[in-house]
Amino acid sequence: MKISEIRTHLLEGHAIPAQPLALDALRKFSERHQRAITRYYMASGVGGLAVGVHSTQFEIREPQHGLFKPVLELAARTIDEELKKAPRPFIKIAGICGRTEQAVGEAQLALSYGYQAGLLSLSAYKNDTEEEMIAHCQRVAAVIPVVGFYLQPAAGGRLLGYSFWRRFAEIPNVVAIKIAPFNRYQTIDVVRAVAEAGRDDIAIYTGNDDSIVVDLFTPFTFDVGGNKITRRIVGGLLGHWGVWTSKSVQLLNDIKRARQSATLDVKWLETSIAVTDMNAALFDSANRFAGCIPGILEVLRRQGLVPTTLCLNPHEVLSPGQAEELTRVCAAYPELTDDAFVAENLDKWLR
Repeated sequence: MKISEIRTHLLEGHAIPAQPLALDALRKFSERHQRAITRYYMASGVGGLAVGVHSTQFEIREPQHGLFKPVLELAARTIDEELKKAPRPFIKIAGICGRTEQAVGEAQLALSYGYQAGLLSLSAYKNDTEEEMIAHCQRVAAVIPVVGFYLQPAAGGRLLGYSFWRRFAEIPNVVAIKIAPFNRYQTIDVVRAVAEAGRDDIAIYTGNDDSIVVDLFTPFTFDVGGNKITRRIVGGLLGHWGVWTSKSVQLLNDIKRARQSATLDVKWLETSIAVTDMNAALFDSANRFAGCIPGILEVLRRQGLVPTTLCLNPHEVLSPGQAEELTRVCAAYPELTDDAFVAENLDKWLR
């Protein structure tokens, strides 16, 4: 896929889940269930998949686990098999982490497996200067098209001001930015930086799992050189969309259609609260997101897509009361869950 095609695809706006990691009762990688998750996403109609990212657990890179290569390779192979059966535009995005040497190596590995872009985490740059971070981003972008990533501090990120994003938006090989600070002020910083950089070829995606619907409806309008410039968040690259995925794709498609109307139905505000309420249970907001990854796995476990909620870090578990909260929101908002869709296809995906 040429970079122009990557840009066109991303700018169309898609649901792109962040892939979780399937482990068995012995805390070993379950390739069978990992393939099933990927097939589930493909059957749901997503426009891409992000692999090796926060939801996949950063620990896959640790030598004692050695799972970064196997996870990337299996996802890429499974995606290619599904696309061979039913060809369509699709983007494979690999998580890129670490200091520059590690990040460049991960970018090269991702390219070798057919990934078209890298979601660039700056978690390894918690105390570095803006100049050092921009230099790092430029180095990685020289290897692979980059999706910027504003990760909230509670999940391992750091605060990144307008100045950083303004300079980041000037890097030629940036194709998109995932905004995930869970903060309205910081979200505006990023969109304004992209608008003022004149980069209408950078797709903006929400990673704000607490504000998905509002992000997708909001026109961000700024005065740029005396002209009113409006940018929109066109899609989502979300951990939340790693569950109930077929309904997430439907939600995005419904929002796209609704955005064409001159008026906004107030019912969308109700939907926004419902989605955020579900995310509070899923991501364990009551405990500063301590159970966010096990929460995702618990939904998939109940559906039969993964065997356990175990994580590579044995201390990463569901918080007290989180399972009950998941039960509550599933009962409260059945129109946003897809248990029937999964049950109908589970045996096929697990083959």
